Amino acid sequence: MKSFRLKSVLVVLFLSLAVVSCNNDDEVETPNPVAKAAFATEVKGPATGKVNDELSYEVTFLVDNACGEFDKISEVTLGTVKGLQVEAKYPSEVCTQQVPAPKKTTYKFKSAVKGTFDIKFRKSETEFITTKVVID
Repeated sequence: MKSFRLKSVLVVLFLSLAVVSCNNDDEVETPNPVAKAAFATEVKGPATGKVNDELSYEVTFLVDNACGEFDKISEVTLGTVKGLQVEAKYPSEVCTQQVPAPKKTTYKFKSAVKGTFDIKFRKSETEFITTKVVID
């Protein structure tokens, strides 16, 4: 009977140890990146295009620190003027890299109608860089 009790205690102890060792406390949580607006410094691309043709514009922008990376392009309104802004994402931990260099991304523009269009990217808190494109 003592042997059976000892075996039972050992089995319970072993199972308890197995359950505790499978705990996922060891997983490191990745902090969520922080998104902020980045100001454009230059927009390069074609001045003319055709209806339903996709045009590519190279947008140069500045990030706050060297860890900043392109996230997305979103719409923004300054006063009553609508335009676009580049958003950059930054890791939530401290950045140890040196001085940031200007970054680049590509903006695609396509129009289904003829006309003259202004592509506006936010360059400061109050201004846009404007690039005109004529679609034939």
